[in-house]
Amino acid sequence: MTVFFHELKRNRIALIVWTAAICFMLGVCVLIYPEMESQMGEISEMFADMGNFSAAFGMDQINFGEFMGYFGVECGNVLGLGGAFFAAILGISALAKEEKDRTAEFLLTHPISRKRIITEKYLYVIAQILILNIVVILVTAGCIFVIGEKADFGKIAMLILAYLILQIEIASISFGISAFLKRGGLAIGLGFAIMSYFLNILSNLTEDAKFIKYITPFGYTDSSYILTNGSIEVKYIITGLIFTVLGIAIAYYEYTKKDIS
Repeated sequence: MTVFFHELKRNRIALIVWTAAICFMLGVCVLIYPEMESQMGEISEMFADMGNFSAAFGMDQINFGEFMGYFGVECGNVLGLGGAFFAAILGISALAKEEKDRTAEFLLTHPISRKRIITEKYLYVIAQILILNIVVILVTAGCIFVIGEKADFGKIAMLILAYLILQIEIASISFGISAFLKRGGLAIGLGFAIMSYFLNILSNLTEDAKFIKYITPFGYTDSSYILTNGSIEVKYIITGLIFTVLGIAIAYYEYTKKDIS
């Protein structure tokens, strides 16, 4: 596991910065709720009457004036976008950075197979995502305890689980793309995450666009559905798992036969 631990040590600062930033924004969102609670009812009614805009963000199905609805919309967007960006950056740089940083020759001359390199690099990506989400859970639970708000922790856990699966899918697809790159692919990774987010918004605007939820990883992170039903839509997760496996398989296929400069 030499490569795995080396990558964790090499990228620990990025993990700390991203985790601190996401947890800080989540914590602020939760902690300011008591100050905003008196205004939430009016805001919720206003958003509920905004037609397609409300549907795009799921605010037509949940009560934004209650803590769970507020958490699903505000905190869900922070964890969804922040986590997606972090996962995309991790995945897109995992394999490409060896050529970008001119360290490929040093790494590949060691008695270690390319398959092992791919495996340990992918495990490092997953480990960083898991660490991020563990800290998110602790910070979220702590902030909810501080404000003394009653919350359905089962549904909150389900929502965080959905975003964890989303992050793993985005990281896996980006990981597969990384195998083809010789230079940094930061723009590609972030572009993929942003496109996925806006495709999900588009799928919420009209019934004719619902099929897009099978394509975008954000399709199964719909907070309005999760908080209303207490579950994740399995049909969208299945396609997400297929894309995840494809991303990993493509990484192995391309990187093991790639002419690395």
